[in-house]
Amino acid sequence: MTPAATAQRARGWHPRAAWRRLPRWARIALRTLLIVGLVGIGLGAGPYAWTRIEASGHLYDEADLTGSGGPRADVVLVLGAQVAPDGTEPMPFLRGRLDTAAALVASGHASVILVSGDANGSSGNETDVMRSYLIGRAGVDASRVLVDPNGLDTYDSCARAKQVYGLTKALVVTQPYHLARAVALCRHLGLDADGVGARCDGCLSLNLMRNWTRDYFACSKAALEAYESRRPAVTSEPSSVVQEAVARAI
Repeated sequence: MTPAATAQRARGWHPRAAWRRLPRWARIALRTLLIVGLVGIGLGAGPYAWTRIEASGHLYDEADLTGSGGPRADVVLVLGAQVAPDGTEPMPFLRGRLDTAAALVASGHASVILVSGDANGSSGNETDVMRSYLIGRAGVDASRVLVDPNGLDTYDSCARAKQVYGLTKALVVTQPYHLARAVALCRHLGLDADGVGARCDGCLSLNLMRNWTRDYFACSKAALEAYESRRPAVTSEPSSVVQEAVARAI
């Protein structure tokens, strides 16, 4: 027995004894929570693996796209995220995506940017903030920034990019924790997508850990959506605005 265990026993504390002293209902509740947690993790493993397999060979860091290296596409698809409480500035996660997208256009890896998010999001108008930041702060020409205000989630952003805006190939930009799921969904929906991991300056470690965990379980939703091939929440008539912007930019 270790000195620490001996000291604990001398003080009258032992894990098994402490467990037995818990009320029966508390022991049942803790066992149930443990079982539910293990089952949830197990059920999420398959969908999580599917996203990694589907996206395999199509995930890049921004550093991979320096100079003439890495994939190219006419369009960068930037996925929306939370904006600041005042509704005028992107939060660090979103700002990192926009900075990476602007860098891809500046380096010639893409010609135009399609920002896709929720114009009526709980934190504000994501796409309006995204467009304003790209033009006003990141220095991207306004003619190169297009907006999909109805990309309500990752699936919808990918589906609408293909079905409404006619994209056949794109560089998808989001943080690494989200990237495989986004690329897997876009590719499943017929979009030849390569993912570029976005910067995340100022992102808190706790938030990153929370988002990695959340994305693990979100893969189950993604796999179900892919299986069902559901329609986007908002349907629109086909638009040629992206192709027209690409033609002007080339």
